[in-house]
Amino acid sequence: MRTLLRPSLDWLLIFVPVTLLLEFLAPAAHTLVFWTACLAIIPLAAWLGRATEHLAEKTSEGTGALLNATFGNAAEMIIALMALKEGLGDLVKASLTGSILGNLLLVLGASALWGGLKFKTQKFSIEAARVQATMLILAAIALVVPAVYHHLAGPLGQRSEAGLSLEIAVVLLASYALGLVFSLRTHRHYFCGHAGQPEKSVHGQLWSIRKSLIVLAVSTALVGWISEILVGSVEHAAHAFGMTSLFVGVIIVGIVGNAAEHSTAILAARKNKMDLSVGIAAGSTIQIALFVAPVLVLASYWIGPRPMDLVFTPAEVLAIVMAVWIAGHIAGDGESNWLEGAQLLAVYLVIAIVFYFLPG
Repeated sequence: MRTLLRPSLDWLLIFVPVTLLLEFLAPAAHTLVFWTACLAIIPLAAWLGRATEHLAEKTSEGTGALLNATFGNAAEMIIALMALKEGLGDLVKASLTGSILGNLLLVLGASALWGGLKFKTQKFSIEAARVQATMLILAAIALVVPAVYHHLAGPLGQRSEAGLSLEIAVVLLASYALGLVFSLRTHRHYFCGHAGQPEKSVHGQLWSIRKSLIVLAVSTALVGWISEILVGSVEHAAHAFGMTSLFVGVIIVGIVGNAAEHSTAILAARKNKMDLSVGIAAGSTIQIALFVAPVLVLASYWIGPRPMDLVFTPAEVLAIVMAVWIAGHIAGDGESNWLEGAQLLAVYLVIAIVFYFLPG
């Protein structure tokens, strides 16, 4: 169970009432509200994931994996929906970029490094890694094409960008559905884990379905509430710290939304469960690119002041392509070591530094 691999983040729950009190008593303290909201979302996302995992234990392995991936990205989805509602489409796209970079470089890198310091070489399913790498390339192509069209078509093509993004979103959703059929039905043996790894054990008492659903509902509601506060303060906080909204979306929001998932993957690698770590990093990235992004494009037609497109900035496009390339290169041989982890982290730091110095 991924829950058992995760360190306790419950002490951060104190920031939930602190954030709500600050929002009502000191709404002008935008910077303080922003940071407390970031800290409050981390344990709420952990509880949301914990409830999902208890539900997953009562289903098949494939269904459980899908539940974990889906609700693992729930925090990012809620933050993005709140930002869309406020018309912050660029922040939404930046947070999507941040999730992709965070999973492929930060999570996978930290997992390979931390696990590699204990085990000389860690192995995982090469078949699953190759399938996921191909899906990631598809995602990168789909996110690059609208930006290429934007620059090639010029001002005359801008009126078609929303329609272009909508049609690409439909293709991505169809591709994601086919990927689910492949991994859950026709070729699920690819994703059963490496034969040489220790079996995962289940300790402690499983929650009932009723308890899991209640925790899931409460966590989701609180994440939605805190996310709305976070989005309302993000621009003020970015200005106060001299950061651009692009940097906040790509680095800070990307890390906050994935924090609970990050710790799970890293500790799984330390227990030599590298299949689980790679599955978390790659699976979450694929879902962000092929499911979450298209759903947000569709949702923007109903909840936003204007439709969201998939035209990412040149810096975001370049960062995504580099992340997909190096992660696929490292995972393609079915094994990892601590140096490869350090290299992924180095790439993440270089990209983070570039985004920090990019002008708004």
